[in-house]
Amino acid sequence: MTELTAERKSATVVLIVDDVPDNLAVLHDALDESGFVVLVADNGESALKSAAEANPDIILLDAIMPEMSGFEVCKRLKADINTRHIPVIFMTGLTESEHVVAGFSAGGTDYVTKPIRTAEVLARISTHLQTSRLMHQTRGALDAFGQAAIAVLPQSGKVVWQTPLARRLMRKYFAETAVDALTNTPEPLLAWLKKLLADIENRLSPLTIFQAGGRLICTPADLGGEEQWIILLREESDIAQIEALMANFNLTRREAEVLYWAIKGKTNRDIGDILGTSPRTVNKHMEHVFVKLGVETRTAAASIAVSKLRSLGG
Repeated sequence: MTELTAERKSATVVLIVDDVPDNLAVLHDALDESGFVVLVADNGESALKSAAEANPDIILLDAIMPEMSGFEVCKRLKADINTRHIPVIFMTGLTESEHVVAGFSAGGTDYVTKPIRTAEVLARISTHLQTSRLMHQTRGALDAFGQAAIAVLPQSGKVVWQTPLARRLMRKYFAETAVDALTNTPEPLLAWLKKLLADIENRLSPLTIFQAGGRLICTPADLGGEEQWIILLREESDIAQIEALMANFNLTRREAEVLYWAIKGKTNRDIGDILGTSPRTVNKHMEHVFVKLGVETRTAAASIAVSKLRSLGG
């Protein structure tokens, strides 16, 4: 491994997986001549071991192999936190749509058909390496600034990485289905992503997941990439915003609750239903709010409250 690590300072490592020696030889020679460090494996188990030990920059993977297919190899790579980031390009002589779909469903990034054209393979490798490096830089920046963000594969909706804050929010709002979203995208998120893919030009409204006392809002941040999309997650907490109104305007909790729901466009009757009180009582609380905020109308009170919450980052 020491020799490989030294070489990697100036070269990209490619792992080729194919059970046919002639295919391995052709690709090995072409990639070696192009300046890559080349590793080879002739079966699934060997591929998984090499990927775990060497952490290659990209993998060329034969789809159909005895004992363990390339699809299964890819699934295992994507299930392992140490190898799931590696782009996988399938190599297959099969052109049936179900095999193409199977490749993407397993977590593959792209595919090339046999007989392999080395010029095409080199071009695909260059493209996907560039994308992978950009995504790595993006993830690092999001992690550093404490952003809640996930990256998904557009075609399958599969979550391929998530920042620590995003992981906490996913578990909180999607419960057991998001214990490991990297292997099981929560159904509400998956359905929304499918609609987004079908109508990408118009952009759907953000996905909002409600939970007692708060909401998780999922907003597309970058849909420009063909390989991965970035989705930002943001939590809005009713309790936190109500407490902010109490603290900043010297309101009682009930007054703050009435003002909060007024900001959300609720009528006195709606607010009464939410808080379990009568519209008349809601109106009395609203009058007290007017006095404390120094305004005369509901619109003015809402405007001041919204400005304050925005300034606080709410």
